[in-house]
Amino acid sequence: MARAVDEIYVARGKRVVHVDVKASRPGRAELLALLLGPTGGLRAPTLRVGRTLLVGFAEEAYAKVLR
Repeated sequence: MARAVDEIYVARGKRVVHVDVKASRPGRAELLALLLGPTGGLRAPTLRVGRTLLVGFAEEAYAKVLR
């Protein structure tokens, strides 16, 4: 799923990590570290909007993408 999008926003505590998948071409290990939670499952909530993936909840990221 991560390779099918152009950008990913990941909520990590109070901060939001933005990854431009097209420009930075992150490796598999880097993507898994961002997307998977401590139990090894996909972090929730996860939302795909067009070619953008939102992982975790960050109000500012949701507001930016869903505007």
